[in-house]
Amino acid sequence: MTSNIKCFSLSGSEAMFADLGHFNQLSIQIAFTCMVYPSLILAYMGQAAYLSKHHILEGDYRVGFYVSVPEVIRWPVLAIAILAAVVGSQAVITGTFSMIKQCTSLGCFPRVKIVHTSAQVHGQIYIPEINWILMILCLAVTIGFRDTKHLGNASGLAVITVMLVTTCLMSLVIVLCWHKSIFLAIGFIVFFGTIEALYFSAALIKFREGAWVPIVLAFVFMMVMCIWHYGTIKKYEFDLQNKVSINWLLGLSPNLGIVRVRGIGLIHTELDSGIPAIFSHFVTNLPAFHQVLIFMCIKNVPIPHVSPNERFLVGRIGPKEYRIYRCIVRYGYHDVQMDDQEFEKDLVCSVAEFIRSGGGASKANGLTPGVVDRDEERMTVVASGRMRMLEDEGLGGAAASESTVGPSRAARGEREIQSPSPSPTPTPAPATGVRKRVRFVLPASTPRPNAGVEEELRELTDAREAGMAFILGHCYVKAKTGSSFLRRLVINFGYDFLRRNSRGPNYAVTVPHASTLEVGMIYYV
Repeated sequence: MTSNIKCFSLSGSEAMFADLGHFNQLSIQIAFTCMVYPSLILAYMGQAAYLSKHHILEGDYRVGFYVSVPEVIRWPVLAIAILAAVVGSQAVITGTFSMIKQCTSLGCFPRVKIVHTSAQVHGQIYIPEINWILMILCLAVTIGFRDTKHLGNASGLAVITVMLVTTCLMSLVIVLCWHKSIFLAIGFIVFFGTIEALYFSAALIKFREGAWVPIVLAFVFMMVMCIWHYGTIKKYEFDLQNKVSINWLLGLSPNLGIVRVRGIGLIHTELDSGIPAIFSHFVTNLPAFHQVLIFMCIKNVPIPHVSPNERFLVGRIGPKEYRIYRCIVRYGYHDVQMDDQEFEKDLVCSVAEFIRSGGGASKANGLTPGVVDRDEERMTVVASGRMRMLEDEGLGGAAASESTVGPSRAARGEREIQSPSPSPTPTPAPATGVRKRVRFVLPASTPRPNAGVEEELRELTDAREAGMAFILGHCYVKAKTGSSFLRRLVINFGYDFLRRNSRGPNYAVTVPHASTLEVGMIYYV
């Protein structure tokens, strides 16, 4: 009986084994071989031995583990069982969080909020939405059944199904990962699969007595995953097929009615290469964009923190004269995102540092450290802090004229680059008495930039003075005309419902509504 008490405290060890996945392979092998597996065998053998000797019982309610426990220690065993249930439930919750995160990363589950609870262990996460769903399902099953027999039938079918699926997948691991003989895999699945298939067929007999619950839940979650994965794949294929090429961008000219307006246009995109189709849709319907255009892509990397010197990855799209850049902003899962003003200043400074260092000037120089070579552009990791940007309020008109090199900083060897001064007006308008002035301050050790770089920096300061506009794209996925009924049902209703009720894309900052332009586009897949 002592061994039975000990083994019952390890009930739910199948779920505990999933929680051991946070440790290395050797610890899992030692824990399962030396503790979990022997305890389970002893527990099951003890129950079978007792039932074989006392197979005639006074009532069905006495069938179970507790009938083999003496009444003297029955309450302590119950307390241990409750603690074991708590450990097992926590392991199930942790395993569910881990699987949902992996499915989300693979594009097989709608986006959810993932909270990393540890800065050292990447696998320790918390998902609020899944936690609420698990709570609601537990309450619904418990209130709906109100019988431990039905709960046992549901749990038994779920466990044996997991074991059978694991055996089938293990045979694939033997062939594809371990590169063993296919006959070894067939022998493995025949030996273990036959035993588990017998238990599975026995559990199916109780299908109408509670065992249907895991089957229904598995079917619902499988449908959600399949619909989301199918819609995501079709949306990604549409993006690739309709991605704008550099040749199309180079073909834009003033003769086509394209107008460049003052300011910086910040276009958020999920593509880290090429020009998204939303931009061509925007230019086609409104043939104008800002004098400086930045395509920004937010990437969450699986590390706690990203150094400020490695946060911005900047590249150039097209010739210098187009003033179009790409910026990939990388955040760790424990990085605190900056406020609007601070992020905008760091973003503009990173582009300015990229211009000053001559990034993207030539593609014939080969690769350098920190540079990623691509077919269309070269992305460079830009270290922040070397170039500073100063913003202040200055007088408009002729009073705003300042020299390129400020007299107070010239003594220290620092150099300022600012936007071209506006031409003085005979009668300054009273309504425009104050306007923002932007200056880049270069360190004393920095060599003087050439005329082309200085002109590009001046234009960037002029665009920054005019303000920054956020251009966000909203795509709506619809089935093509003439599609089958099943595709229309999946895309127009299933995927659209999941998209509207899932988390939106990540933005670096809270986008201000006053300077936001949303562009809608329908993807026909």
